[in-house]
Amino acid sequence: MLVDSHCHLDFDDFAAELDAVVGRAAARDVGMMLTISTHLAKFPGVLAIAERFDNVYCTVGVHPHEAEHHVDDLTVETLVELSQHPKVIGIGETGLDYFYEHSPRQAQQTCFRAHIAAARQTGLPLIVHTRDADDDTLRILSEEMEQGAFPGLIHCFSTSRELAEKSVEMGLYISISGIATFKKATDLRETVAILPLDKLLVETDAPFLAPIPNRGKRNEPAFVADTAACVAELRDMPLAALAEATTDNFFTLFSKAERS
Repeated sequence: MLVDSHCHLDFDDFAAELDAVVGRAAARDVGMMLTISTHLAKFPGVLAIAERFDNVYCTVGVHPHEAEHHVDDLTVETLVELSQHPKVIGIGETGLDYFYEHSPRQAQQTCFRAHIAAARQTGLPLIVHTRDADDDTLRILSEEMEQGAFPGLIHCFSTSRELAEKSVEMGLYISISGIATFKKATDLRETVAILPLDKLLVETDAPFLAPIPNRGKRNEPAFVADTAACVAELRDMPLAALAEATTDNFFTLFSKAERS
């Protein structure tokens, strides 16, 4: 069995055929999906999808793109309260995005720290988005770890080996997306090959970043099988062993999820 550890099933891209999307995932042995919150106002829709499907869980959080709209009203207490639902198994996605910078950096950092506090308080994993922000991401994670450890992962890893290695040193996991299937992503592919197996997860980030052979199309959870096959090849190991390891890692990290 495989797990898509990060997708966005509440996005309009899936509204017309959500049952079919979940069915196609099952046909490729993707037995569980984690659909990710990006905006508190849209969280009820995310939760509704998790409640609708036995094999879908969700998170609660605010994407760094939306930080400016939440910096004054996002509280640790709100995140903690919403995370009490049995289908909510993670905090985020949160983090820093200095590539698009849709929100001011200070607002992003403030929201990031609020999510970290909620993860620390609940024990639920923190889902970290980082783009063009390695230094500040590592600095904030390190500073916050000194205040008390918390579980988490770097989602859609596509940045420096240093960030991956230092994140693993802090106890965080690394989630690999379809970018790893792109032949020109040489540095990423080399890093994927050497990261500790017991810290790896796989994801789609659907509807974005479809892996080869579907690059350029709308991504969906079924395609995590293609990413997993690529990761197994890069690590010179059988796909079945990679699937078993990444699935075990998912349930170790997201321990609130029930493994059927």
